[in-house]
Amino acid sequence: MASVVAVVGTLLGSGITHVFQSRSADRSERFARAERLRQERIDAYCAYAGALLEYRRVLVHRWFVLHEDDRCGEDTPELREEVYKTRYSAQEAMFRAQMVSDDPEILDRSEQVMAATTELHRAPDREALTELRATTRQGIRDFIAATSRHVR
Repeated sequence: MASVVAVVGTLLGSGITHVFQSRSADRSERFARAERLRQERIDAYCAYAGALLEYRRVLVHRWFVLHEDDRCGEDTPELREEVYKTRYSAQEAMFRAQMVSDDPEILDRSEQVMAATTELHRAPDREALTELRATTRQGIRDFIAATSRHVR
């Protein structure tokens, strides 16, 4: 009888240990997965903000080339190609940021700030350009503020 109780106790102890180890492993795996997603989001959001800043810089430079009298000859095919490349990079970064986000606010903000940035080259005068620059600068800041709440 004592040996039966010892065997049952050993089996019960092994079963309980297995359950607790499984739960602990599941918790560790969920934590690691959440941390990987958090890091991917940080990387994607930062890359998007950086790509937007670069796209914005190139558009403003091109606007000055096109609208300042002494720089008219500088609108080269290379400059136009740089605009296209930076827009492509910004769009690619936007798609990556959207893929790692599950928040509709972040998805909307990413689209809005891209659209506002693209409008920079359509500014009819310097006053409108200055206003759009301020709008896009704030839009990028708002995007970062919205995303930072999701990666803390």
